[in-house]
Amino acid sequence: MITQNKQRDWTAVVKQFEAVVGKNGVVRRPEELLVYECDGLTSYRQRPAVVVLPRTTEEVAAVVKICDRQRLPFVTRGAGTGLSGGALPTENCVLIVTALMRKILRVDLANQRIVVQPGVINSWVTQAVSGAGFYYAPDPSSQIVCSVGGNVAENSGGVHCLKYGVTTNHVLGLKLVLPDGSIVEVGGEVAETPGYDLTGLFVGSEGTLGIATEITLRILKQPEAVRVLLADFTNVEAAGAAVSDIISAGIIPGGMEIMDNLSINAVEDVVATGCYPRDAVAILLVEVDGLEVEAAASSQRVEAICRHNGARSVTIATDPEQRLKLWKGRKAAFAAAGKLSPDYYVQDGVIPRTKLPFVLQEIEALSQKHGYKVANVFHAGDGNLHPLILYDNSIPGELERVEELGGDILKLCVEVGGSISGEHGIGADKRCYMPNMFTPTDLETMMWVREVFDPQRIANPDKIFPTPRTCGEAARVDTSKQFSGMELF
Repeated sequence: MITQNKQRDWTAVVKQFEAVVGKNGVVRRPEELLVYECDGLTSYRQRPAVVVLPRTTEEVAAVVKICDRQRLPFVTRGAGTGLSGGALPTENCVLIVTALMRKILRVDLANQRIVVQPGVINSWVTQAVSGAGFYYAPDPSSQIVCSVGGNVAENSGGVHCLKYGVTTNHVLGLKLVLPDGSIVEVGGEVAETPGYDLTGLFVGSEGTLGIATEITLRILKQPEAVRVLLADFTNVEAAGAAVSDIISAGIIPGGMEIMDNLSINAVEDVVATGCYPRDAVAILLVEVDGLEVEAAASSQRVEAICRHNGARSVTIATDPEQRLKLWKGRKAAFAAAGKLSPDYYVQDGVIPRTKLPFVLQEIEALSQKHGYKVANVFHAGDGNLHPLILYDNSIPGELERVEELGGDILKLCVEVGGSISGEHGIGADKRCYMPNMFTPTDLETMMWVREVFDPQRIANPDKIFPTPRTCGEAARVDTSKQFSGMELF
């Protein structure tokens, strides 16, 4: 267990870090540390004791070894765009920031792979290979600012995860620095390797098992043809029913997204695409790709299914500019929500597709019960909901009430057979709800895995798992029974 020592001689520790990364690679002044006190989940804030910015695997390993010797908790941060508090500093921690590790190390088009450092921005990967007709499939809405290292930590998805999978489906191998500072390599340059899938174990571990310093990614050949359809509906449930019918028909779109009326108007106010009908209760965006004949046939079938479910109109875009215009609003939806409210709280539950109409009705009922508007934007194809709860954080008690509504939505997702997270991770935000989804035995097993990699429990402590010290809800649970006497933190 980490013993926090507020009287620690940080001057001596900082000198050790400076010996590794140089004075410019260490941030210690209080006003500069403010930049790092939260990630994209801005409602939680904690200033780190010191920030270190390494540039190489060897520097990361040396910094982590200092933390290991000194029993210093450390948190890894990439671009800071995460939405679950995964990169939220803990008290008196060292924040290891990979933002300067931005090199594309190798491009191997013949074998469809690319090796990058963790600070490389998601969209840079596609830019590096697009001239040769390739692209990187995982595309979170924040892809122009989020880093690959953060994507690996959270197992991020994106618009195209329905057909092509999330980050874990595109990571072939990793060079890792473990919490004791040792350097190991897992996976490799081919899709399948014998032995335990340690690459799959690490992807989505949210910085609790170590730090990825080199990442080998799979890149894909661009499809021959792509078509994007925009269908508008007079109710959200009809759009949800169209999603289920499209999948039931055996069509697997590249992406399939729903936005409700609140989101539509926010996007048009900010981005002004001119494509989204403001009076629509919901719009459904569907992208189909493949060979020209395949894309044409699929788009015709999707259009017929949408009209059968009550779509008022269906627009089909074939050229790249038109397609980009249709997607532009969806990609900007989170940012545009700032137009609707001073603050918003976003959740990330997953549900079975067949439950979409029911769950959307229930979310509306919860919205009315708690008295907060909810804008719905989500990856409809794989049931990954992103309800944005609108509120004003300057009003005392608002955040707590909004968190209660967010918790009710997550519990609803679990009740219908879903999950509390699809791509944003658990972090500091949703750890209290892990017992709603997992049994005590499940959680204990996960903790033993974490213990193997990090016996000192210094890597991103107080994340993912509920703890009495950090989670009010977990404090009301008899954890001695839940975890068979195993001390969490």
